[in-house]
Amino acid sequence: MRNACTKAVRDHAQGFDLAQRALAGLACAIALLGGSAASLAQTQGPWPARPIRVIVPFPAGGPSDVGMRLVAQKMTDTWGQQVIVDNRPGANTIIGAEAVARAPADGYTLLFAIDSTLTMNQHLYAKIPYDPIRDFAPVSLALWSPLIMVVDAATGPASVKDLIARARANPGKLSYGAGTLTTQLAGEQFKRLAALDIVTVPYKGSPPTVQGLLSADVTFIIDGVTSSVPHIKTGKLRALATMGSKAPSAMPMLPTFAAESGLRDFNIGVWLGLVAPAGTPGDIINRLNQEVSRILALGDVRERLNAVGLEPMQATPAEFGAYIASESARWGELIRQTGIRLE
Repeated sequence: MRNACTKAVRDHAQGFDLAQRALAGLACAIALLGGSAASLAQTQGPWPARPIRVIVPFPAGGPSDVGMRLVAQKMTDTWGQQVIVDNRPGANTIIGAEAVARAPADGYTLLFAIDSTLTMNQHLYAKIPYDPIRDFAPVSLALWSPLIMVVDAATGPASVKDLIARARANPGKLSYGAGTLTTQLAGEQFKRLAALDIVTVPYKGSPPTVQGLLSADVTFIIDGVTSSVPHIKTGKLRALATMGSKAPSAMPMLPTFAAESGLRDFNIGVWLGLVAPAGTPGDIINRLNQEVSRILALGDVRERLNAVGLEPMQATPAEFGAYIASESARWGELIRQTGIRLE
């Protein structure tokens, strides 16, 4: 556009008087300004100019859903545009992930992904309808849910070391319950590193997992904090250790699994993060990242998240992308070693 205007003025200058030249220059200037404004609108624009939809691939009411709704409300307050949480559960988060992967890359459809969506499903299924790396643009790591090892308070092992000793003395007789892929894989990692023969009992979600322990159907469970804490407070259950690198805020005195077991390189929890369709403009990605980081640093937000067993996390889009890649390699290797497959 700039070259065309310059050429037009130069080519026709010989036949123009001063007034005509001034008008021609003004017309080109206006055209150039309009072009610059259009370019600016494409890169920065009035976003968000309409409601934003965040797909949460879980049923409403769980800790991750509660966490995203809290963040969504704060975003709505900041931008004056409704940020809508759209629950799309099913097929181990694949239904929700596919919907976002196929959505326009305009910043108005986002995915609140759990770790398995981006780092495990591609290793567990022969084929999934999205590519975790190519189809999404990382926005921000957001939440971490520490995993804890829980036993019956009256009859369960007194410590992680006691649990290991019992398992070695009774091969194939102890069992553990797990309600998610991450908790199941955490148990598999524990069994492999400690060379234990323990039966895995999968459940569909945390509530039935906890009930399995309360009914003495399993020896111990690996679960998030939220479902177990009420029963720990009543004295029915007892937490042996956190499987993360530090104690959860809800249980600050709980020892780490690594310290209790001697398995030093053990750090497992469930994380959640925000991603957008691949190709979403970088300025929108950065604005989302900055807003999520700002919200998660608020004292009232941290307090409410901790109350449901969630810990705020922060990362730049680049850091989150690198984390997804490293976690995919980590879990892919373990899944291949265990031979776990889903169809």
